[in-house]
Amino acid sequence: MQKYTPQEFNLPELTGISAKNIEEHLKLYKGYVTNANNVVEKISTLSEGMFKDKEDNSYVIAELFRRFAFEYNGMRNHEVYFNSLSGGPKTLNPDSALAKLINETCMSLDILLMGFKNMAMTRGVGWAVLWYDKRDNRLLANWVDEQHLGQLNGCTMLLALDMWEHAYVYDYPTSAKKDYIEAFFANLNWGVVEENFNNAQ
Repeated sequence: MQKYTPQEFNLPELTGISAKNIEEHLKLYKGYVTNANNVVEKISTLSEGMFKDKEDNSYVIAELFRRFAFEYNGMRNHEVYFNSLSGGPKTLNPDSALAKLINETCMSLDILLMGFKNMAMTRGVGWAVLWYDKRDNRLLANWVDEQHLGQLNGCTMLLALDMWEHAYVYDYPTSAKKDYIEAFFANLNWGVVEENFNNAQ
């Protein structure tokens, strides 16, 4: 069975997000990778049992498939998140294809960020996500509950802001998560976001 392996990220010292918070956050990310592998292995083992021993594990397997979406998306969401903080902060190239689409879709980057940051303040745990819809050549933003509820079918994740408390708890109380959001964008490498967009074309 081919296993998922955790990515390595080129994370510099960040402004407003401590090394301790990143260290603990990376442990959690690696846990999603491990859990995704464990779920796949368990499904495989139980499926073999159904055919060989005629044991009825259909309900358990169905629930494991549901659990896989949570673990898998937790892994992939975090990869988008940490990659966007890799390599140090970089501003959006105003002449890039992404910048032009932002201006067409949202009028300006400032307007996009104002709405995105407000969305990130949503109560509850989840992710604020910027997507690219290739079919209609447009940008979409939405809130994803937990890891996996609200993903937009057919769209590519360009930017993912983790708004679970584990993403900022070592640095900010829950009442100050707005400061964490600002810290994230202060460290954001827009070059990575542009690359995500270019790869989605």
